[in-house]
Amino acid sequence: QVQLVESGGGLVQSGESLRLSCAASGTSYSFYFMGWYRQTPGKQRDLVARITRGGSTNYADSVKGRFTITRTNSENTVYLQMNGLKAEDTAVYYCYARTSAALEGTNYWGQGTQVTVSS
Repeated sequence: QVQLVESGGGLVQSGESLRLSCAASGTSYSFYFMGWYRQTPGKQRDLVARITRGGSTNYADSVKGRFTITRTNSENTVYLQMNGLKAEDTAVYYCYARTSAALEGTNYWGQGTQVTVSS
């Protein structure tokens, strides 16, 4: 079965950087979308950034210019470089992968990694 395993979360000071990694295992399928969502207590899970198999990217307005998403298709791995972190970036970050852009596509989720930014 497909598993997404995240790493790289932690506690940093405002203005510092972190790099999140997520590796998909249990499949050789190259996902159409890979990306990151984040969630804080009592709030919905929101898209942070996603990247297509072809390299097209989308970012939440709040992270544009600070975060960069990349992926290695051959390794089914996606990365999120987070620079200039702010207290409001504090959240649990979830890796996600989707098989297709079509409605019948399937989403997969990682277990989440905590990012805490102290001001």
